[in-house]
Amino acid sequence: MYLKDPGQRGNAERALSPYLRKHGLAPGRIQTRPGRFSWDELEGWQARASVETLRLPGAVFVDADEANNRVTIGVERGKGGQVRAALARMGLPAPAAVVVETEPVTFAVAPKPSGASLQGQVRPLKGGIQINFPGFLCTLGFSATAGGVRSFITNSHCTSVQGGNDGTPYWQPLQSVNGTQIATEVADPTYGSISGCPAGRVCRRSDASRARYDVTATQVAFGKIAKTDRPGRNLTITGEFSITAEGAAVVGQAVNKVGRTTGWSQGAVTAVCANTNVSGSNITQLCQNFVSASVGSGDSGSPVFAIGSGTDVTLLGILWGGTGSNSFVFSPLSAVEQELGSLTTF
Repeated sequence: MYLKDPGQRGNAERALSPYLRKHGLAPGRIQTRPGRFSWDELEGWQARASVETLRLPGAVFVDADEANNRVTIGVERGKGGQVRAALARMGLPAPAAVVVETEPVTFAVAPKPSGASLQGQVRPLKGGIQINFPGFLCTLGFSATAGGVRSFITNSHCTSVQGGNDGTPYWQPLQSVNGTQIATEVADPTYGSISGCPAGRVCRRSDASRARYDVTATQVAFGKIAKTDRPGRNLTITGEFSITAEGAAVVGQAVNKVGRTTGWSQGAVTAVCANTNVSGSNITQLCQNFVSASVGSGDSGSPVFAIGSGTDVTLLGILWGGTGSNSFVFSPLSAVEQELGSLTTF
């Protein structure tokens, strides 16, 4: 915990007591560090820096970095000069900002293969399995009911047109393997200039869409995510995870995803609520989370979760992209529901 005034430790412990008790931690385990900047300052600078820097070529993300008591700005290799100049113009104190080089964030969608896929037909339908929409492959995130309508959640970019409902059809595993359509896109907000969106870009707070299960999709496992026998590129389903709670990620937390390409992977959360540019587009996703874990093309839509007792898990959000192959980005569940409406996930 960063404290500008070390004498406030007692008040901080009392404020955090409910959270600590929930996670089985004693207040005495808190480590305090001298903080130069308050959280209000960091959030304010993040908002201003997002507007000023994410419109520049090569900018990747802007994060109010609670782990380091700084604002961290990610840039593509060799692109830091313009970003540093923009920070100087806006008057952000030099010690408050850290500019780091990183890979661009790209969508984790895969082209539809011309031959047979290794990812097979799975019934009942559940989170983590392959879905096919015209020309491409993604991952089914999780099943949910919305206003009593049986549905599943995947990415907005896992539709024929990202942002805006165009009635995209879905099959599982492939239209060429099983031509019975399983679902139709019914909810996908448009991208636009919302609060905090950099000039010249379009934004949302989640890369998420909702598809309504067709009446022919009678076998659906609500609250279930496919499970392999271990983390790694093993795609053989040996069981299932059960969603028993919904939550929010914190930096340093161990989280997991299951996707049709790289299977089950797990790693630590490295950033939360980072405003993130999508490489090769004018899209900025506001307040996204980063995880140090493997990802590949086709994993878009993967459910992201924390494992509790046994196979019980807490659903945290939905994966949509990555920086290279060893770091993925996901939209928090709270943002998904903010844009798609209330969801019953288990």
